[in-house]
Amino acid sequence: MARELERALDLLTGRRRRAAAAAARAGGPATVELRLSNLERQLDELKSRINGLLFVLAGAVATQVILKLFG
Repeated sequence: MARELERALDLLTGRRRRAAAAAARAGGPATVELRLSNLERQLDELKSRINGLLFVLAGAVATQVILKLFG
């Protein structure tokens, strides 16, 4: 299942890269829009990673508090 998902993501990102390359060759406003959409996607990914790190940090702090109280 995970490999199928990885293949699908690779296929999707490959299509986006080809579309970006084609738009870059064509030039014009489409290139700017494509770059902005890529930037938005990367920013969303960064936000999700930061949220994940904060969740792990909160879990570690909660674990330490519980261990101190009952340990």
